[in-house]
Amino acid sequence: QVQLVESGGGLVQAGGSLRLSCAASGRTFSGYAVGWFRQAPGKEREFVAAINWSNDYTSYADSVKGRFSISRENAKNTVALQLNSLKSEDTAVYYCAARVGPVTSSPRVYSYWGQGTQVTVSS
Repeated sequence: QVQLVESGGGLVQAGGSLRLSCAASGRTFSGYAVGWFRQAPGKEREFVAAINWSNDYTSYADSVKGRFSISRENAKNTVALQLNSLKSEDTAVYYCAARVGPVTSSPRVYSYWGQGTQVTVSS
């Protein structure tokens, strides 16, 4: 089992930045792709970004390309999501998730999920 805990959310003004962190415990992240997803009130959970185990492939939703950046430190079992140039439409609960295998944007194939961290962007 892998336990995931997100941190770093908060309230920020439009144009500002936040750095989210996802920490894994229970088992090493070895072999796991990690994704970030978000869910706004009344909307479905949507893909934001993902990174593979070997740290040489990333994928981003079109809505965040050029503004968000995902990275990982396997030795520390952590994955970070840097959020820049935030917009009000980025307001959501952000979740990290892990799966054995390649990066994918489908939340249905991720086996492990954190409890989420709230990001609120004021305009």
